[in-house]
Amino acid sequence: MRLSLRQLQIFLAVADAGSTTAAADRVALSQSATSAALNELESLLGARLFDRVGKRLLMNDNGRVLLPQARQMLDAASMIEQQFVPGMPASGAGLHIGASTTIGIYLLPDILAAAYGRTGQTNPEVMIANTADIIAAVANFEIDLGLIEGPCHNVDLHVEPWILDELIVVAAPAHPLAVESGRKVPLKALREVAWLLREPGSGTREAVEHALVPHLHVLRPGGQFSNSEAIKHAAAAGLGVACLSRSVVADFITSGRLVEVPTTLPALCRNFFLIHSRRKILSQRLDAFRAFCLRWERSAGCAPP
Repeated sequence: MRLSLRQLQIFLAVADAGSTTAAADRVALSQSATSAALNELESLLGARLFDRVGKRLLMNDNGRVLLPQARQMLDAASMIEQQFVPGMPASGAGLHIGASTTIGIYLLPDILAAAYGRTGQTNPEVMIANTADIIAAVANFEIDLGLIEGPCHNVDLHVEPWILDELIVVAAPAHPLAVESGRKVPLKALREVAWLLREPGSGTREAVEHALVPHLHVLRPGGQFSNSEAIKHAAAAGLGVACLSRSVVADFITSGRLVEVPTTLPALCRNFFLIHSRRKILSQRLDAFRAFCLRWERSAGCAPP
């Protein structure tokens, strides 16, 4: 492509100023260089853009056709430059963010609203999947940054701890464990109940097994579901007991559809993580979003150890 933005800039300067002499000052060129650039543009297009009337240049019909297109192209180029100016407000435009299911449904909307929503900035494109799929997408450069709720064992990825999340045991109000109020449920009783679990590869599944199996030795499965929202509804329907993030079940506990089951288990917490490829070059926008996530705090969760 031989057409250049500089040629269009000179064309607009001549159109606004009415002569190559006056336009030269606007584009920081000599009059002869400005005139030569305009002649080169007209030769390239195979059409005169101005009628020469004495020392004045009057835009003709060809010039009037080119004028709005030239302004549009230069405005777009200016916007591109502004997006990469250091210190400019960061936009989510162009970013591809991945989040594991619990984070993507219950936390990420608030994070995006705080980062971009109040200023009218463009939001990133978001992929929501289980932790294993998000890790694979980050490793394959399909997404720029991953927010995951399970450990990442891929050595090609940079993993940094993010926030602590509290896991609690919940059941329907009519469930036998919930009916036994006034005392903590012993481990023996927890070994005998049916547990509602996420699918293998889920960060929540791995976190729950990591938290419970050392104490219960085995989890008797009562059902397997592909997202925590389904588990929450299944528990409320009385299909079994669940161990879920407090942020997932807070609304059902408030409404009385679920109750938190007090147990003799120690406090159950897990880390959420931010991940990106070690070979990834962090743009200004990407690094700004990553830094925002690290600063972001939610109102509830585990206290740092």
